Amino acid sequence: MVKMQRLPMAPDDPSPTPDPTHETDALVADPAKTDELRPGIEAALKRVYDPEIPVDILELGLIYDVFVTAAGVAAIKMTLTAPACPAAQVLPGQVADAAKSVPGVTDAKVDVVWEPGWTKDRMSDAAKLQLGMW
Repeated sequence: MVKMQRLPMAPDDPSPTPDPTHETDALVADPAKTDELRPGIEAALKRVYDPEIPVDILELGLIYDVFVTAAGVAAIKMTLTAPACPAAQVLPGQVADAAKSVPGVTDAKVDVVWEPGWTKDRMSDAAKLQLGMW
């Protein structure tokens, strides 16, 4: 009798969670510059979509904080819908590029954070309606 070896159907070890980044830690917000540039930055972020979800990242609630320094550097703290999100390598760069496209923004730093964790409660009502997640 041949003994069959058990083959796992899924990896025993879960995908590693990307480490949070800290590019914005040393940046200091300038309230006047933030008030001036935040609307444009938020409008630019509404053009960035999670590749698996047909809703922009602002409406999804992935953006936790946006501020701008006196030198015009946009600082953005964001999260992802899940730590093993396939877009983890792409979205932060797209967010930085979108922010840098705003006149008056000299550079953009994006931190991916995991606390607080993302839940569907962070989504706007419009996003919940569009995705049928009431």
